Order: sequence, then structure tokens, then C-alpha cells
Amino acid sequence: MPSFDDIEFYPGDPIFGLTDMFRADQRPDKVNLGVGIYLDELGRLPLPEAVRVAEQRLAEQPAPRGYLPMGGDPQLVQLVQQMVFGLPATEDAAMPEPVEGLDPLHQRIATVQTLGGSGALKEGADFLRALLGASTVALSDPSWANHAAIFGGAGYEVVSYRYHDAQNHRVDVDGMIEDLLAMAPGTVVVLHACCHNPTGYDLSADEWVRVAEACAQRELVPFLDMAYQGFSRGLDEDRVAVDTFVATGQRFFVGNSFSKNIGLYGERIGGLSVVCASRDEATRVHSQLCRVIRTNYSCPPSHGAQVVKLVLTDAELRASWEAELEQMRLRIRRMREALDAGLRAEGVETMGFVTEQAGMFSYCGLDMEQMQRLRSEQGVYGTDDGRLCVAGLNGDNVAKVARSIAAIVTS
Repeated sequence: MPSFDDIEFYPGDPIFGLTDMFRADQRPDKVNLGVGIYLDELGRLPLPEAVRVAEQRLAEQPAPRGYLPMGGDPQLVQLVQQMVFGLPATEDAAMPEPVEGLDPLHQRIATVQTLGGSGALKEGADFLRALLGASTVALSDPSWANHAAIFGGAGYEVVSYRYHDAQNHRVDVDGMIEDLLAMAPGTVVVLHACCHNPTGYDLSADEWVRVAEACAQRELVPFLDMAYQGFSRGLDEDRVAVDTFVATGQRFFVGNSFSKNIGLYGERIGGLSVVCASRDEATRVHSQLCRVIRTNYSCPPSHGAQVVKLVLTDAELRASWEAELEQMRLRIRRMREALDAGLRAEGVETMGFVTEQAGMFSYCGLDMEQMQRLRSEQGVYGTDDGRLCVAGLNGDNVAKVARSIAAIVTS
């Protein structure tokens, strides 16, 4: 038996650690804007009405809980493809325009059910490492911290490409393209399809074209992380990155999650899709994705898949869910505007850029020392890199947050 004497203590994930600090804080007016979950106007994690009804129906008709196939529930897989790629329920004249020289899109996508968006990243990382010998991954600067942890843990060298232009409060597109064109062929490039985490700054449609062309020119491996579909402009509109890469005809990966847009955080339900060059290639890729799943956890869980299927296939439940998702998106936008208004009322007129960002997160412009002071002096919790979860704001706390930020930046 080897000794465990040299095993180091794992201090925990910094974001989850923030939640622990928040819980230990005794101040009654404390505000948690660190963890990436959507909270409603009352500061609670909502249960979408469509999910409540779906689970009630499942409970009323209990069924045996057998193993799913390694690649997941077949109907869920089709629904993932419909949502992520805009494919119709039946492949007919409404199919997207075909790419010359390639099989129809729906025939060349290999999709598997995964353990949320993080599981999609891990499955993709393992597949690329084992089957294609991929060894380097490029992440945006900055990026979600778990991107580096997942790919680094899978044996990749982690490098970065320019993304956030802090001085001008936008994406450094030219710097990003320059870095992509300098990468070695075969480098895996993780791209945030929408609602960039942590900055909130997204690429425009024209900028996505430039990125896709750069990836094709350098023979890079695009890996789109689409964890927030529906939180920027809408379910269809948020597919712009996916649609752009489809139009180029190149191979690429897409990981999606139902944690945020259907509120199934704890169910760990998502998907990984690989766009291939042919139907035969997609069949072979799918088989190897299943092999990776088998060696990692054998097969995915079934309950979350059942809930998602009911919500997406029942016309009434789907309409209810889409309406609620729209209200979530609009509420986040209102909170951005309210935060900006509150800051201006406190004499801070330099943070209007928060209203130009998209999704649940905002890079507020505060540095590490200021963010730590924001926690210790004001009881407002965000990450050290300046990220605030705007979805945690509400009518009761947004004025407090504005006053707190103003107190820090003006002192």
C-alpha cells in the first residue's frame, strides 16, 4: 500500500469556496453574485413551471429505471440536435442549406448525452486526446476556470488567446484572430458560443465568420461551449456561432447544457455533438464517443433526460418553458440597466458597459484587491477576477450592490 503522506489538500473550487464564505457571513444584507446560477426576483433558484408539470407526470406514471444506452436516450439526442443546430423534427425541405460536397447535416452529426456541459467538455477532451492525439488546448483570456481544469486534467497543455479588451470594454477581435493564426494545426480551440463566461462580451455575426475562417485556415479543432443558449438574444439567435461553423463545412465540436436554460443544474444533463464530414464518419465517431463514456461512467442517468424530453416535445410545456426563459433573459437585462442606473446615482458614470454585455455574467472592471474589499467591507461576493453574476441581482439588492461598488471605486 503506497503512502498518502505526500498527498496535498485540495482547497476546493474558488467559486464554490465563495459560496462557503457567503454562508458564513453573518451580515443580513450580504449579496452573493459569485456562483453562476439564475435566481429570481425573490433571490431564489426557480423551478420552471414546465419542469414541475413534467416531473408530476413522470411521478404519476412511474416506470422501471433501466440503463440507458452508452450514448444516452435516443430521443433526447435528436432533441439536442434540433435545439443546437436548428434541425426540424423531421428532415424535410426546412433543413438548413446543404454544404456542397458533404452529406446532409442531420446525417453527419454524432451526438451523445453527457453529464451536463462539463461532461461534454470532458468527453470531448478524452476523445480528442485518445483518438486524434490532441495535446494542446487554447482558451480565451479570460475563460471559465473549469475549462483549464478539465482539459489540463485530461493531459493537455493549456494556452490562451487574446479575447477581453479591458481598456475598451469589448472583444479584442484582431488580437484573437492573430493568435489563432499563429497556433499549430490540431490545436483544440474552446470558444464560448454565446454569453461569454466570465466577461459577458460576445462576438458579432461578422466576427464569428472571421474566427471560423481562421480555424479552417490553420486546421484547428473548434470546440464550442454553448452552456447558455437562450440567455443572450433567444434560442434561435444564440446559434449564430454554430450556424457559422456549419456553413464552412469544417469538422467541429459543440457541448450544450440544460442546467441554465431549463433549470436542471443538479440533474447533470447535456450533450456533446461532433459535426463530421460524412454519415459514415459520424457513425464511427459516435461509436468511439460511446467507448469513452463506457470507460468513464458506463452510461448517463435517465431522470433528467425524461424531464427534458417532456418539456421539449409537449407543445404546451414547451411554450411555457420558452416564455419563462424569455422572462429570465429580460429580467437579467433589466438588472443590468438597474445596476448602471444605481451606479450613476452614486456618481459612477464609467460602468455603462455592463448594459452592453450579454448573459448571466459581467466583468465589472474591479481588480482583485477591489473585489476582495467588496466582499470584506461591503458583503458583496464576486470572483477575484471581477466577475459578477448579474442573475443574482434583484429589486431588493441592486441598490445595495451599486452603493457598495461605488464605495470601493471612489475610495
